Amino acid sequence: MTNYFLQAFIYLVAAVIAVPLARRFGLGSVLGYLIAGVVIGPVIGLVGEETSVIQHFAEFGVVMMLFVVGLELEPKILWAMRNRLMGLGGLQLTLTTAAVAAIALYFEVRWSIAFTIGLIFALSSTAIVLQTFNEKGLNRTDGGRNAFSVLLFQDIAVIPMLAFIPLLALPELVEQAQQAATQVATKHEEISLVAGLPPWAYAIVIVAAIAILVVGGHYLSRPLFRFVASSGVREIFTATALMLVIGIAALMSLVGLSPALGTFLAGVVLANSEFRHELESNIDPFKGLLLGLFFITVGAGIDFGILWQDLGLILGLTLGIIVLKALVLLLITPVFKIGKSDRWLFALSLAQAGEFGFVLLSFTVQNHVLPSELAQKLSLVVALSMMLTPGLFILFERFIEPRYRSAKADREADTIDEHGSVIIAGVGRFGQVINRLLSANGIKTVVLDHQISQVDMLRRINVKSYFGDATRPDLLHTAGIEEASLLVVAMDNRDSAVELVKYVKHTYPKVKVLARAFDRGHAYLLRDAGADFIQKETLLSALELGADAMKCLGFHPFHVEQQKNTFKRIEKRSSDMLYGAWKDDSSGERFDNNYRKLFIELEETIKAAMARDRNDKYAMSDRGWTPPPKGYDELLDGDEPLTVKRVEEPLPSPGDEQLKP
Repeated sequence: MTNYFLQAFIYLVAAVIAVPLARRFGLGSVLGYLIAGVVIGPVIGLVGEETSVIQHFAEFGVVMMLFVVGLELEPKILWAMRNRLMGLGGLQLTLTTAAVAAIALYFEVRWSIAFTIGLIFALSSTAIVLQTFNEKGLNRTDGGRNAFSVLLFQDIAVIPMLAFIPLLALPELVEQAQQAATQVATKHEEISLVAGLPPWAYAIVIVAAIAILVVGGHYLSRPLFRFVASSGVREIFTATALMLVIGIAALMSLVGLSPALGTFLAGVVLANSEFRHELESNIDPFKGLLLGLFFITVGAGIDFGILWQDLGLILGLTLGIIVLKALVLLLITPVFKIGKSDRWLFALSLAQAGEFGFVLLSFTVQNHVLPSELAQKLSLVVALSMMLTPGLFILFERFIEPRYRSAKADREADTIDEHGSVIIAGVGRFGQVINRLLSANGIKTVVLDHQISQVDMLRRINVKSYFGDATRPDLLHTAGIEEASLLVVAMDNRDSAVELVKYVKHTYPKVKVLARAFDRGHAYLLRDAGADFIQKETLLSALELGADAMKCLGFHPFHVEQQKNTFKRIEKRSSDMLYGAWKDDSSGERFDNNYRKLFIELEETIKAAMARDRNDKYAMSDRGWTPPPKGYDELLDGDEPLTVKRVEEPLPSPGDEQLKP
């Protein structure tokens, strides 16, 4: 028992030290785990023979990862990606296998061995790639989505590979292989449902197992989870999640299928379940720890003795496989119209061999398809290629992506071939809403943005927009700033927004400028620059959410609306005073003690106004809650209920703030 504690402590200490350091140096957690394994294994020898045993246990992290992936993938999404799944994944697997096998045949390797090596190296590391995508936020990129399709296809393709590879056994060893298979079947007779079955019965058992998985997951999981959830004991739900994953993996193993594929199918079946997020949150910590343990064992399992004996050959094979796979992946990207930077992300992220390579290598040795000496060397190639993967991501982030980003930035501005009464500078999350509202009301706009990805995205949804920097006077002139009525400034760069407002109000004083402010300080800068109307981007939405919060707490909607309007009114009334304090400060500290004092007084004023009993009164600003004026129906235009004639109403004056009902 003491040995187990010591081994566990060594693995955990290695992970605790190496992973944070790797993250700090921008190397990613996967490389941190691999380095930790190399240090405690081949370098200082704290772990050794038990590594292969622990690796089998740690491979369950891959099983859990595919279960979580399945949970996030609804069946309709899986169906929607069928073309890329089969087309992109199938093409990559076929071409890579053919290329590797052809090179092996060139060096006079037997065709069965060459083909097997091709299948092994055609697979990539689902664990490393998905983990890295999650950490770096690359899941939603085009390259990330296509890489995921290929990885999914590869994981599914492992099943027919396991069925096909025994047929490639060397003829002189067929009899020995059959004897070994019989011995294995005899040894595991008690835990295998398919040992000794004829092919037709084996097929029936597999179909029955998958049917049980799908039907049981769809009809029995919900009652089970509701029953467990009714207990109110969180750890029992965690135990249920683990029971589900382990049970599915055991069922798949019993019928000779991949546990990873089984749990992935179960995840897809449960993707629409209301317990999906609860399941994911319970499985996630186990998945992360086991995956980390798996990577440590990969690093610890590197046999430096064999590596030093054939260092040149193994390093050459490793680099050759990475380059070959990357070339094949780059070759197929134009077929599926993958963009330039995404093309490199797609190719580099899948250029390594994968964890299923270890499984297939072990399987091929057991079935006398590959000699064990060759399998050991190929295992080193698989492990080293996995260790180099974080370096490929670093190569993409630091050298390739910036090049494309720079190329995009250097792109010439678009030729603007139309004018509108409103020019919108910046169509991020704020400017888009403004443009949609104006366009929906028949107002012609000219949309400018300096982010090419934003412009391309809008064009894909039929929103006409132009690439270009709105702070450039020539571009504004081309966009027709002289004839425009309004300029809406919704740029993401604070300083550029202020500079644009200042330039337009100085050069085209008749053009009204409406600007989005990030916060109070930015609003003052925009006001100082001459903006005619300023809206803080979060003020109104925050007020609406605050009002909803009060309603949820039981406040009457009328009272909530009154308090919200009071808050807005006092905030607006005090804005001039605060702006004056901000502007008049001569010490350079805009938000000085005088400003802070005024702000504290503002808060007190708001609190006092909120505490006032207004049950018997209402303000002019509450008129949205008063009945419509007499004769309102007569003002409607014909049968169109949404169009009414404008009703001129007197604006409220400070003296009219409160009126009798």
